[in-house]
Amino acid sequence: MQIALIGQGAVEAMLLIIWHSRTGTAEGMARAAYQGALIEGPCVLIRAEDATVAHLLNASAYLFCCPENLAGITGLMKEFFDRTYYSLLGRIEGRAYATMIAAGTDGTGAQRQIDRIATGWRLKRVAEPLIVQTGAQTPADILAHKNLSDETLRMCCDMGQALTGGIGLGVF
Repeated sequence: MQIALIGQGAVEAMLLIIWHSRTGTAEGMARAAYQGALIEGPCVLIRAEDATVAHLLNASAYLFCCPENLAGITGLMKEFFDRTYYSLLGRIEGRAYATMIAAGTDGTGAQRQIDRIATGWRLKRVAEPLIVQTGAQTPADILAHKNLSDETLRMCCDMGQALTGGIGLGVF
């Protein structure tokens, strides 16, 4: 399926999941969303450091997934936005997006940061943010590899499936 955008060529109706992870939590979330997305339609899963302007131009919706570090998005996720932001201004307006944040006890700082960037791109939020709080507070716990619960994996899978389902139905 292709979606025609005013003033632009047609783009493939697919979800692009861009992720970064340090301890495995955000990666597990992104991979679960990818598995769910594939149930409903095409999806591409890509690391933030590998994502390009072309990837974003060739997708009709985005799922941004990363950890929160020091009340903001991680450095590699920030670098992805820094590297692509100005090249995409005025070129992806109106496209759908959602977010998944891995956090110790908060996650709202990273969420707000992504929302501000998405506002600049004029993206349309189509799902409530999914913030997974691990409760990690000590340096050892924060840096340790994390395993996600079945319930968390299901929520991430559902997010991916809902996004590609909405794309396929033309809801967004």
